[in-house]
Amino acid sequence: MIKNQSLAKLRKVSKVFLRGSVDEVTALDNVKLNVNAEDFITVIGSNGAGKTTLLNIIAGVYPPEKGGKITINGRDVTRLSEHKRARSVSRVYQDPHTGTASKMTIEENLSLAILRGQSRGFRIATNNKRRELFRSTLALLGLGLENRLSALVGTLSGGQRQSLALVMATISKPSLLLLDEHVATLDPKTNQIVLELSEMIVQKEKMTTIMVTHNMEHALHFGNRLIMMNKGKILVDIHQKKKSGLSVNDLVVAFENASGERFTDDSIMLQNIDS
Repeated sequence: MIKNQSLAKLRKVSKVFLRGSVDEVTALDNVKLNVNAEDFITVIGSNGAGKTTLLNIIAGVYPPEKGGKITINGRDVTRLSEHKRARSVSRVYQDPHTGTASKMTIEENLSLAILRGQSRGFRIATNNKRRELFRSTLALLGLGLENRLSALVGTLSGGQRQSLALVMATISKPSLLLLDEHVATLDPKTNQIVLELSEMIVQKEKMTTIMVTHNMEHALHFGNRLIMMNKGKILVDIHQKKKSGLSVNDLVVAFENASGERFTDDSIMLQNIDS
């Protein structure tokens, strides 16, 4: 697909949980979003802003409310299940244990991943050609995992396992990669390593990516586009030319101008001090 050509579109996408109860929550509120081919979008916002719900809706975990529409590669996927979107949409989760199988080897995990969204049957068996693909892909990480194909995934460190999850999510060349706060549980050093590996893979594969983060500096540093969410809405959408050179304080001002509220989420601000 040509760069800057639309890859995914969300139109009038809302999501309400516990409708009709005292705990009713509008997680997404009439969201409109165009994702262009090769976009690397970072998404920032407080807890409850709608960031993960946005990824869940795109991935097909649940459908939007009636009237909402999602297209990927020009195809209406609004009512398709998560499984049926798996060939187009892949995801790395916050927890390194999610998306990888502890009691299977690295090679077995990758064999499952390369068949993502397909009818697996008996094709999970690894042949020599596929094994060489696994080795060459893992070698790019610089972690030595290409020499440990027979190692059980449960024996890997958190950073190694999340790096493997990243390879698993991208090895089948999905149209859209979703990174759901995928470094949030890692220590600062490993956090940075996995972020840099993510950027390297995204750039090498020219992969269209949406990355949710709680860290404003990460949101500013990575990607070509930045979205700020609040109360289920996209308030700020900053593209590359305006994004470069911005500071955390500039983002706070942009949020306050768009929302008409003071920015009071200390947890996001503290992320930038601690990182």
